[in-house]
This record gives sequence, structure tokens and C-alpha cells, in this order.
Amino acid sequence: MNMNEIITEGKKTALGIEFGSTRIKAVLVDEDNKVIAQGDHEWENHLYNGIWTYPVEEIWSGLQDCYAKLKLDVNDKYDVKLSKVGAIGFSGMMHGYLAFDKDDNLLVPFRTWRNTITGQAAAELSKELNFNMPQRWSISHYYQCILNKEPHVKNVAYFMTLACYVHYKMTGKKVAGVGEASGMFPIDSKTCKFDKTMIDKFNKLAAAHGITTNVEDLMPQVLVAGDDAGTLTASGAKLLDPTGELEAGCPLAPPEGDAGTGMVATNAVSVGTGNVSAGTSVFSMVVMDKPLSKPYEEIDMVTTPTGEDVAMVHCNNCTSDLNSWIGIFKEFADTFGVEISMNDIYGTLYRKALTEDANCGGVLSYNFFGGEPVVGVNEGRPMIVRQPDAKFTLANFMRSNLYGALAVLKVGNDILLKKENVKVKSITGHGGFFKTKGVGQSVLAAALNAPITVMSTAGEGGAWGMAVLANFCIRDDKTMKMQQYLDEKVFAGQESTTMEPDPDMVRGYDEYIEGYKKALAAEAAAVTNWK
Repeated sequence: MNMNEIITEGKKTALGIEFGSTRIKAVLVDEDNKVIAQGDHEWENHLYNGIWTYPVEEIWSGLQDCYAKLKLDVNDKYDVKLSKVGAIGFSGMMHGYLAFDKDDNLLVPFRTWRNTITGQAAAELSKELNFNMPQRWSISHYYQCILNKEPHVKNVAYFMTLACYVHYKMTGKKVAGVGEASGMFPIDSKTCKFDKTMIDKFNKLAAAHGITTNVEDLMPQVLVAGDDAGTLTASGAKLLDPTGELEAGCPLAPPEGDAGTGMVATNAVSVGTGNVSAGTSVFSMVVMDKPLSKPYEEIDMVTTPTGEDVAMVHCNNCTSDLNSWIGIFKEFADTFGVEISMNDIYGTLYRKALTEDANCGGVLSYNFFGGEPVVGVNEGRPMIVRQPDAKFTLANFMRSNLYGALAVLKVGNDILLKKENVKVKSITGHGGFFKTKGVGQSVLAAALNAPITVMSTAGEGGAWGMAVLANFCIRDDKTMKMQQYLDEKVFAGQESTTMEPDPDMVRGYDEYIEGYKKALAAEAAAVTNWK
């Protein structure tokens, strides 16, 4: 069967769509998880009344534009219309708060993961539940609304994440993949459901404020990878493809978060494996074989798409400041009438960064567009700090920006890898930070003092990972477990490169981090005094 026939028949294809922070991406794959076609749509969050949000209208217009571009790519490559798919899966930025009333009306603007406005709620929940509760988690947002006595709380019939919301509109099912759900409320990894003991404790806290609804009734049903998560309804198909060409009826995978799709995309779902996703934000995931000795504010406990415990270090900022500086260099070149592509600027400056001091010569970069709770900073003030006698060269400036992009990640992982002595067999990197060959990979290797692998599929990212999860739902052998499926059906023969940490860079990065932590007071002062 040729590709035209495969696409026309539709049964042996899977579609993954992921809502990233700057791009919505769609990837269509065949039964062997090879990419057939792609589409994407760029978008950006808005700061509205102090809240980072995406308007609902842009969710749907962006999704439809992304899918339309996928259809166009299919037509251009294979001269056939895309009207059927074997399975679909949606993923997106984890956490956040989308709250609706009983008539499906959105009660307040979507509050994304990027907001750091739930400090009181997170602190109280962390104490009462004996569990590190991050500010960005859905339950922190909901409880903060209760504490704030926000009028909409009494009308909340359900709340969910972005991926769950899109899935609900496609299927009519309020469900969440367990990895996605683990960023809403703590999961019991033995049952792969919300932790009942913590549910009871939360309900008592909420009751003290006059809220008597069981919080579990307000959240999606939790599913694991491969579970039945509903089928595409006629209204869902029309919402995704307003032309009416897409047929309803195909199964959907449980919606997952970008952390879960990142684990799948890097084959890091088994104990002792880890991955780092580095783009607009950056986070690391390590699948644990035992619990941590105690809760840490810097480390979140979530799960894989099949429910294993994962230690996660999540940082709100990564490449945004780097991208801004690259934009300045592009503007500089344009001012002098020099035509240089963005790819060449990125590649040249990234490689230049590795040519001088391993400790950046006394130059520090704080890439905080938003707050970073891991280091106790609640708002963003991007800044460069240097000592008067710093060796302020282009190479050191660029290296500092690369180090700064992963600095908060390193702070959190130093606890995990040095203090808790967590052992990992492999760490895989993926995301835009690794596009320039060898540079981002070497910086991450130095940050974690561990070998870093980048796969040839790393550029496909979470949308591809979600397509793999969709394909897993329609696998022929339903007894096949996720790890076996990944090893045998997805990553067998996969090309990859592994880079060992450079000892000089490891020492240099450690020196950089010591200065970085000491000068954090300057960042905090800027937040406090510069409004």
C-alpha cells in the first residue's frame, strides 16, 4: 500500500497536536510512527490585567489554522485530501486553570502555567498535604480563587487544563491522561488516580471557606496511556476542520501534558531514565525507583503517561531572553545592510559562546521574563549582571546567556543529583535549545554533569510524542506495554548522539552558579523596586 492509499484509508495513521507556549503543532504519522506531514501555527500569550492568558478564540482559530496547514502539506506531498485518521491525541502546556460553569461557559480568562499568583495557596497546600505544591498547578489556582473569595468560585462546575479542554470539545469526555492529571493534583501511583487521602484533606480545607463540593468531582477522570478516551464527535470534527472534510468516529488518546509527550518522544518512561525539554520554558524529568527523602520546593512529583513517579524540575524561563538577544544582533546586521539568516546568527553565536571562559568570565545572565519559584523570584526582570573587572567579550556574553537559560534547572537538579544521590541511566534532551549541533547538548551535559543524548527525532517534539501515544491506542497487540512498544515499534534503530560532560565546563558552570545564586538578590531587588 502506497502513502496515498494509507492516507485515504486513514486507519493506519495517527495525528498528534500539541499546544506549545509559542506554537501549536500538528504531526501526522504512519503505523511505524514515521512523520507523514506537519502543520503549525504561531501564537503568543497575552498579559491581561496581570494574568498571562490565551483567549479562547485564539485556541480555536490557532488549532484550525494548524490543522489546515497540515491538510495542505498532505495535499502538496501526496495529492490527496486528508479526511480520515486512525487516532488523534491532544497535548499542551501543563497546569493552569480553565474553569467552567454547568453550561460550559468560561468563568474567568484562562490562567496559564506562567502565572505566579498563587503563592499563598501553594504554601498552604504544601504544608497541609505534606507535598510540594507548585504555584502553576491547577489545584493551586483553584484554591487561590477560594482564598481570594473570587465570585466565580460558587459557579465552578469543572476545571481543567488546556489539553483536557480541547479533548472535551472533540469528544464530550472530561478525561485526562495520568501525566497531565499529575500536574493538576497529586496522583497515587499505585492506583493511577488522584490521591484519595489528599483529596479528603483538600475538601476539609475548602469546607472551612464554605466550599462543600468534592474537588474530585470538579476535575477530569484520570486515564493511563492506551485507555479508551472517547471518539471524535461530528461537532468535534467540524471544530477541528471547519471545511467538514474530516470524518468523525476515530478514537482519541487520553490528553497528555507536554511533560508526558516529551518523555515519550525521548523514550524516557522507564525507571532510571530522564529527559530535558528546553524551549520557551525548560524542565527535566527523572523516573524514580524510590521516593525522595522529603518534599522539596524545587522539585515537583508528577508521573509518566503510565503512572510511574517522576521527579520534575520546572523552570518558567529558558530561551525567550536568548531569542531577544539574537533579535538585537539581527537588527544590528540589518542596520548595516548585512543580510544574515536567523539560523546563521543562532549557529554562529552559539558556537562562538564555547570559545572562551568556562565560567563566563564574571558575566551573569538572568533570563526571567516570568517569575521563577524554584529560586524564590515571583516576577520577571531579565537582566545582565557583571563584575567591573569581568572579561566582557562576545563569547562570554553568549555563553552566559546559554548558561543562564539552564541555570535555574541546574539549581533544582543539583538537589536531585547531588543531595538525594538520584542515579540516572540516561538523559535525553529535546527542544529548540538543541537545534545548533553540539552546543546546547554540551551546556546541558555540564549543567547536570551527565551524558546527554539527542535523538534524530528530537526536533519533532511533543506533537510527535502525542502522535505516538495516539498510535499506541490503536496498536494491534493490546497486551503490549508502553515501554515495549517504544523499544520495539518506535525507537528500534533510532539514530542518536551522546555527549559526555567536559570536566572544565562542569567546573566552570559550578563556579558560574555560585555567583548566580549570590547575585539573585539583585534580581529580587529589581522585582521589588521596579514596577
